[in-house]
Amino acid sequence: MDKIKGPQFLRFCIPIVETLQDLGGSGQPKEVTNAVLERLHISEHEQAETTKNGSSRVRNQVAWARFYLATVDIVDASKRGVWALTQKGRTLQLSPSAVSHLFKDAQAILATRSEKPRAVADGTEIVPPTEPPGDILGTRSLLDVLKSLPPEGFERASQRLLRESGFERVVVTGKSGDGGIDGNGILQVNPFVSFTVLFQCKRYAGSVSASQVRDFRGAMVGRADKGIIITTGTFTTEAVKEARRDGAPPIELVDGDTLVQMFERLELGVRPKTVYEVDETFFEEYR
Repeated sequence: MDKIKGPQFLRFCIPIVETLQDLGGSGQPKEVTNAVLERLHISEHEQAETTKNGSSRVRNQVAWARFYLATVDIVDASKRGVWALTQKGRTLQLSPSAVSHLFKDAQAILATRSEKPRAVADGTEIVPPTEPPGDILGTRSLLDVLKSLPPEGFERASQRLLRESGFERVVVTGKSGDGGIDGNGILQVNPFVSFTVLFQCKRYAGSVSASQVRDFRGAMVGRADKGIIITTGTFTTEAVKEARRDGAPPIELVDGDTLVQMFERLELGVRPKTVYEVDETFFEEYR
């Protein structure tokens, strides 16, 4: 097989297209990214690597690949919150040599735009400025604030988030040697049904591994109906599988992107702001 010539993120172009084709043409960013990492057998060790700004290196690379695919009209650039193939992309069979040409074509297109993607000095890819809110760049500011909190502060912020989300009697225990359990609460589904929930807060960059999920489950067995792991980082694909493993108590996973979306939806610690972007096509007839 021909080798793809160009930046390392180009290795994700073919898997993104193939994954979206398998999903019927579209998918949620996290769903597609996890499937791509699994398709390429990206190890937990590599998934745990971070860039200098603290984001997942491989997930940033997947975002870069998606950006370039959108630039050459293989992935729909206008969809927000979902990745979708264009008509061109639905039946496209990409080869390594085609990806190398795709990169050159995209570079030529981007050279004509006033806003170009950037890369830091060490060659680490960062998310282009045109990524929609909810992707890595859009969550960076609030995530930085959450990551800067002391451990106890992040636990209390998570406690407030759970309360605002409908949990009752949420208590932060913060006991050392308690298997990583940071607190508990009650989720009242209806007057007849309620669940005791234990939660763990991981305020760091990088990815939570499958072994950490297993350790948390071991600590909660016999003490609660459900568990929640809240992190400012991400979860490896193996951790996601472990959280939903058949025959084991399910554990809900809240990663950094989801955490930010929850704070934004509740307008907790953030203020909504309207931003207008100029529609250049509107003014064409007046030029």
